[in-house]
Amino acid sequence: MKKKNQRGFTLIELIVVVTIIGILAAIAVVNVKNAQRKAQETALRDDLTQMRKAIDNFYADKQRYPHDLNELVPDYLRKIPADPITKAADWDQVQDNPANPDEMADTNPENANQGPGIFDVKSKAVGQTLDHVNYGDL
Repeated sequence: MKKKNQRGFTLIELIVVVTIIGILAAIAVVNVKNAQRKAQETALRDDLTQMRKAIDNFYADKQRYPHDLNELVPDYLRKIPADPITKAADWDQVQDNPANPDEMADTNPENANQGPGIFDVKSKAVGQTLDHVNYGDL
């Protein structure tokens, strides 16, 4: 027989509480996993934006695109950032126009501003963002 002063939780109540805590913990783990990837994607977008602005500023100052990303250092960028996804400073450099052997042989100083140059950079990372956009299309 039960006493009136006896208090406590039943086994069913404890199982329900543990189940709810387990569900909340599973949701938290998924969110933490996606948060790291989202942070990397945000850093990638920011790095691409900063490099593209530096290329535009270089073009505005010198009326030509840089031949190499290292031309942007130190006047336009402190350093070439590493791709947050691949962890390497290896970027896909999009040339303004392909190298023409006739232009390369021309040593006339008036044509020094002509020739190919990097007008855009893209990530070499393989895969897609959480928004289902290819990293190379950012």
